[in-house]
Amino acid sequence: MSKVNQNFLMELLKTPSPSSMEMEIQKKWMNYVKDFADEIRTDNAGNAIGILNPEAPFKILLAGHCDEIALVVNRIDESGYLHFDKMGGINPKAAVGMMVTVLGYSKTVTGVIGVNAQHHGGLKNDFGLEDLFIDCGYKSKEEAVQDIQIGDLCVYKTEPEILMDRYVAGRGLDNRTGAFIVAEVLKRLSETDINVGVYAASTVNEETNLGGAYFAAAGIEPTMAIACDVTFATDYPGVNKDKYGDITLEGGPVLAKGAPINIKINKLLEQAAKKLNMDVQYELTPRMTGTDADKMRLTGKGVPVSLVSLPLRYMHSPVETASLDDIEEEIELMVTMIADMTGKESLNPLED
Repeated sequence: MSKVNQNFLMELLKTPSPSSMEMEIQKKWMNYVKDFADEIRTDNAGNAIGILNPEAPFKILLAGHCDEIALVVNRIDESGYLHFDKMGGINPKAAVGMMVTVLGYSKTVTGVIGVNAQHHGGLKNDFGLEDLFIDCGYKSKEEAVQDIQIGDLCVYKTEPEILMDRYVAGRGLDNRTGAFIVAEVLKRLSETDINVGVYAASTVNEETNLGGAYFAAAGIEPTMAIACDVTFATDYPGVNKDKYGDITLEGGPVLAKGAPINIKINKLLEQAAKKLNMDVQYELTPRMTGTDADKMRLTGKGVPVSLVSLPLRYMHSPVETASLDDIEEEIELMVTMIADMTGKESLNPLED
């Protein structure tokens, strides 16, 4: 991965983008994409969409969501402590003792998720978010509400890092890596002649309701769509591979197989991987994918979809970890597939 592109990835990872508050990261994404896209669109959900070859009748939508999980303030007590609920899949056990950035309505402040000292009994085994609180240093509710109000969002206060020149670790790789990947696919395709229209969407709200993907697909009416998301790596201690499968970092992009997935799109991806002599991995999505693909599939007259995922360790924890090589390979895979398309492909599984 080039230095410039790595810098863009790190900039995305440093930018708070909790679900429902993705505006800042979207502006950075659009500022990057504008230099090579033929057109940029936005919509009322907050999606940012870069387009190549907009006149082409065969339209491919690539969706990588930019929102991250967060905490949402639901009460401020008389002593100035913030109590919170989740905005997305927050693990209470991983939150204990973490520092957070509170995106207050009038200012941004730092806080720490307080924990009862072990000497004083510690936390009960079955504790939940309602047992935790955020200490920003306020001495009263009156002082706190000058900066913070109900509904303000908080993200873990961590900085992205590169591990051993091979892995990237940080908050919210799920799925700002996807927003990065679709931008890079668009950039590389802009340097070649293509026979299809490509719509790279940095989508919103995936972690909470998948609504951004619905708006994007309903507005574009694509011929096909691919969700670029993350999936659970199982290559670290304590994971039951018999139960959760065998997905490894540096094992290559992960293709989904299951009822929602269009077989012909997967074949196009597999052909591209074979051309590149690239390994791919597989995951099962028997009923639903749990990603943007589910909403894109059910827009308009129906959209054939596939899902290409990045193996990710420690999903929905304060610090997730992925492989830079896997990111690069996912970009190459989709660039190769799209560049080879004629725009006359049939996606009907009953047609040869």
